[in-house]
Amino acid sequence: MSSQTLTATSASEQQAQMEEKVGIGAYISLFFAICFFSGVFYKMPEAYKWLGAFDFTTLIGKFGSVTGGGTFVGKAGVSARAGFLFALSLVPGVMLALGLLEVLSHYGALRAAQKLMTPLLKPILGVPGITGLALITDLQSTDAGAALTKGLVDSGSITKKNLVVIAAWQYAGAGLVNNYFSIASALFASFLVPVWIPLAVMFCLKFVGGALIRFVLSTVYKEDFKNE
Repeated sequence: MSSQTLTATSASEQQAQMEEKVGIGAYISLFFAICFFSGVFYKMPEAYKWLGAFDFTTLIGKFGSVTGGGTFVGKAGVSARAGFLFALSLVPGVMLALGLLEVLSHYGALRAAQKLMTPLLKPILGVPGITGLALITDLQSTDAGAALTKGLVDSGSITKKNLVVIAAWQYAGAGLVNNYFSIASALFASFLVPVWIPLAVMFCLKFVGGALIRFVLSTVYKEDFKNE
């Protein structure tokens, strides 16, 4: 049996599992996942700061200073050594995301996402709803979002064409919520519009970019994906 046949069989089996009856617990699990990964509870007002305990970025935290305001990565590092330490600094966030997703998946979050998000994501991006959590995670962490996407590829849940579209969606405005409130917050006092409007525009443009890439793949590069 060819590898393509095995992949197709695996995808069919997973699709059948996703289409099983979705209970109320699965929807609760999905709701928690969306709140946790989307940044809803990030940078809450002082009175509601305790909600940060349910936020992905807040729970990841940050490394403390070692000397001179630096971290264990140090300053002025170059080449493979600096690259290794930088990669090491990404491990906690990726491990937290993958571990929590495994727990949420056990309670049916992925099945609920498949059922609820497919009607939204399929017409716009042409990807199944199971990719929804990977896209939501990317709003706070590019590394965790990429790790979840790789998991979907390894399990045969998405095609190569889906992967390219998802990557385009994630690449535009990567880590949107986290970066917006961490970097652009210094300019909030100068904004002429409510703070949420630029954020909403950037979020919508991620879909525009993903849809554009989907159109290009379905026209200019159509032959490259005809066997999927």
